[in-house]
Amino acid sequence: MLAIPAPSLAKRQVVLELYTSQGCSSCPPADALIERLADRPDVLALSFPVTYWDMLGWKDTLASEANTRRQKAYAAAMGHGGVYTPEIVVDGVTDVVGSREAQVEAAIGARRSDMREVPIALSLSPNALHIAVGALPDKAVDDATVWLLHVLNHASVRIGAGENNGRKLDYRDVVRDVRAVALWKGQPMSLDIPRADQGASGYDSVVVLVQEGAYGRIIGARMISTSGSQQH
Repeated sequence: MLAIPAPSLAKRQVVLELYTSQGCSSCPPADALIERLADRPDVLALSFPVTYWDMLGWKDTLASEANTRRQKAYAAAMGHGGVYTPEIVVDGVTDVVGSREAQVEAAIGARRSDMREVPIALSLSPNALHIAVGALPDKAVDDATVWLLHVLNHASVRIGAGENNGRKLDYRDVVRDVRAVALWKGQPMSLDIPRADQGASGYDSVVVLVQEGAYGRIIGARMISTSGSQQH
């Protein structure tokens, strides 16, 4: 059984969620920025391709309705009138235009000074993903959602129509599936997700997020490769 992790003095990674589309001519600079940020140890940078620009003449080959629903839920939670691309949601609490590097860096810096961490440990067996979530020392969170994301680490796509026609676009850490798997009540918990029940395909890592409410502040994050045991 996976041991419940104890609180650590080390700061967790700031989670960046880029909402992007192959049909959006403004998105490639943001995609390139996420590609660079994904190599930083203090950042967990994820790409969430969305579906609503498919109407512009090119169907995004990586997009999912689950990603689109997640972005729309953020818009509702933040009181926005709608959604846009490229958008980076930073730790679930703020959003910035994804191509504006200075603003993204400022948002990352702001989160470093206002960060809480719920410790998470992940391990893989041939049949299941094992998740252990610790507790916050001050028990200041009533409940949070545990999200499971299946992630493809690298993808390159040749665009055949639409606003980016003829371009080859590269992506890092593309979310292929996102689902809520548990409700965390502030106490240590563990759960096993059978691989047969996960349902996703075309991924090589999994990410677990712990997020206040459903679409609030992210307070825990961990990634593990499905081809090994390395955690980030």
